[in-house]
Amino acid sequence: MSVDTVVTNGTLVSSSGTVDGGVAIADGTIVAVGDESHLPAAAETVDAGGRLVMPGIVDPHVHFDGPNPLFDGPRETYEAGSEAAALGGVTTVIDFAWQGATRDGADGRRGTLRDGIAYQKRTADESLIDYGLHGTITREDPDLFAELPAIVDDGVTSFKLFTTYDWGVSNGFMGSVFDRLSELDAVAIVHTEDESVCAQRAAVLEEADRGDPTEYPASRPDYAEAMAADDALCLAVEAGCKYYGLHTSSEKAAAVIERYRREFGEELVRGETCTHYVTLDRSRYAEIGTLAQMAPPLRSSADVDALFESLSRDDLDVVSTDHVAYRRDEKEADDWWDSPYGVNGLQHSLPVFFDEAVHRRGHSPSSVVRAMAARPARLFGLEEKGTLEPGTDADLVVFDPAAQYAISAEDNASEADYSIYEGRSVRGTVVHTMVRGEFVVRDGRVVGDPGYGEFVARTRPDWQR
Repeated sequence: MSVDTVVTNGTLVSSSGTVDGGVAIADGTIVAVGDESHLPAAAETVDAGGRLVMPGIVDPHVHFDGPNPLFDGPRETYEAGSEAAALGGVTTVIDFAWQGATRDGADGRRGTLRDGIAYQKRTADESLIDYGLHGTITREDPDLFAELPAIVDDGVTSFKLFTTYDWGVSNGFMGSVFDRLSELDAVAIVHTEDESVCAQRAAVLEEADRGDPTEYPASRPDYAEAMAADDALCLAVEAGCKYYGLHTSSEKAAAVIERYRREFGEELVRGETCTHYVTLDRSRYAEIGTLAQMAPPLRSSADVDALFESLSRDDLDVVSTDHVAYRRDEKEADDWWDSPYGVNGLQHSLPVFFDEAVHRRGHSPSSVVRAMAARPARLFGLEEKGTLEPGTDADLVVFDPAAQYAISAEDNASEADYSIYEGRSVRGTVVHTMVRGEFVVRDGRVVGDPGYGEFVARTRPDWQR
């Protein structure tokens, strides 16, 4: 038997441990893993040079091209965003299809969720890496419920709701959505901040002319995040609906997720945080101003430590990026309320998190694989992703844990021309990235072709496994 590629001389990192060995790949699939003396001959042998060989990173929370029909959002093309992802070892992303988004400029306030999914699939045809989609619900439209079964059958098996912004929904409507998603065995993913609290705190700050970026976190306090999470979780567990808490930024919000998870089980309750929430704190606003503005905000150093503890206890499952690309001239403002929300971080997320978790806090490389590959793949029904198991997609990252570099926006593949991590020194860098057995990054350079990435239809995930 001969195969296409064998990756040799590596330390294979799974979610449960490490072992020295190699990986054999044929027709885009992993066909054998282990002792190199037992692997088949190959047309090409790739020497990992003693570095780590990990499953490709799965980021279930990115924002690429495909505007929210309710505002003029960022314009990260799939080509630029997927190149940034590949350079950071990310082989699969899950993006958002906004209810009513269309390419032809039709009124998105009347369009359907299926319109948004069709739009997103068309604009994603230049992606370098594989992608899935979340459906994003932006209004209380009863016609939505008739759309959902076919959408789930087509492989979009998770749906985002907001408790804030102009497109946030009421608790009553949210509860009805949870009832329907429970019947369909789909997943609810929720941005939780109490809109009335955030609006009131922001108004107080604006009236007092407290526009310095260091004041921004007070406009979206941690208790507002926790309050909304509590409401949403109460509705979800009553409905028996799988609930995934997005971008958890604070100890208080993490504690709410932990409480419901312990009472109702991990088969119903899961949660994520983001790389920036476990590596940066609110002092970053004094350093780079509104370039660091996202929602929820960066919190205290105590919150950073608490979120790491939640990951260590498995009370939070996933580390994502919530990647949003704006340019510096769009983000910079004298007053924080004049700056849009969202920061880019996809290209450096794996090195930053690996450095923080492994080198600075003493966690294992396997913990990184669990939080950034294995769990997001399993929780969102990406059955062939996030693992080095034979029979799954040959999505691999060769990662040098010792190489040190300083992050600079000059290296950005993203449309964003700044980095929230600017100047940060990290140990660990991506050498090669493979998607379904093909190099998309080799020796730190993009070599893949736009359009190689494919839409991945996801299954209804089983959270009890």
